[in-house]
Amino acid sequence: MKAFTYERATSPAAASAAMASTQGAKFIAGGTNLLDLMKLEIEAPTHLIDVNDLGLDTIEETPDGGLRIGALVRNSDLAADARVRRDYGLLARALLAGASGQLRNKATTAGNLLQRTRCPYFYDTNQPCNKRKPGSGCSAIGGFSRQHAVVGVSDACIATHPSDMAIAMRALDAVVETVRPDGTTRAIPIADFHRLPGDTPHIETTLDAGELITAVTLPAPVGGTHIYRKVRDRASYAFALISVGAIVQPDGSGRVAVGGIAHKPWRVEAAEAKLQQGAHAVSQTLLADASPTHENAFKVTLVERTLAAVLNEAKG
Repeated sequence: MKAFTYERATSPAAASAAMASTQGAKFIAGGTNLLDLMKLEIEAPTHLIDVNDLGLDTIEETPDGGLRIGALVRNSDLAADARVRRDYGLLARALLAGASGQLRNKATTAGNLLQRTRCPYFYDTNQPCNKRKPGSGCSAIGGFSRQHAVVGVSDACIATHPSDMAIAMRALDAVVETVRPDGTTRAIPIADFHRLPGDTPHIETTLDAGELITAVTLPAPVGGTHIYRKVRDRASYAFALISVGAIVQPDGSGRVAVGGIAHKPWRVEAAEAKLQQGAHAVSQTLLADASPTHENAFKVTLVERTLAAVLNEAKG
């Protein structure tokens, strides 16, 4: 690990301003992803800005009946919150499907959204990777690609986003609240927060330089049956081959977001309109532009079969 300097931020605006004014700076909270990347010298920040003392660790009810989740709320606390378990079961289930208990005790809401891909070529500094070193190439294209994306890909990157929580947030229509270096704030719909790779896969979100996440807001509960099903190579501590987060209403309508298949949580509202027609009809629209490799083409079928299992479970 390379040497770095360190400071503790005193306010969200001060943290954001310090980030923008210090070249090579990074925010740190739980550090469950960043510290690993620093040890491997994939990330080499010159300065760390600790945001743990900013008081962003509470869950509050909003005037419209939703929840405002502080950026520093630990994943374990969020999953255990009675309001989340009662009204946003999809979120609680997705959180409990991710990582280990020890990691959930440290990992934060904002950090979960910002975690970087687990593509093995990204982690191997001997291999070209456009996310790690822009313009160097993508080793996964033409390489071992079983775990990689099948939709929303580009010639520059076929990595997937690893978060389980983000899948639930996408289905729940969450909004990401931020503060900028000049002290102004904004609200970013989760649908617009993560980017597809295009020609710049190293730019993973729509955050501006120095912009700090302060909270994630959930709208009022929509009811229905909440299901999160994660298909992986082993029963625990593994990232998804594919995952399906669904909210199914009694009449068969609902929402579906899929993980493990794209650079961002994948949700296509036009596909949801076909939920009452069954998994095949939904999958045809959801994956209409799929471009799998010969090693991960099975994911197209796996999405349909997993969605079918989810819809059958929702029927009771």
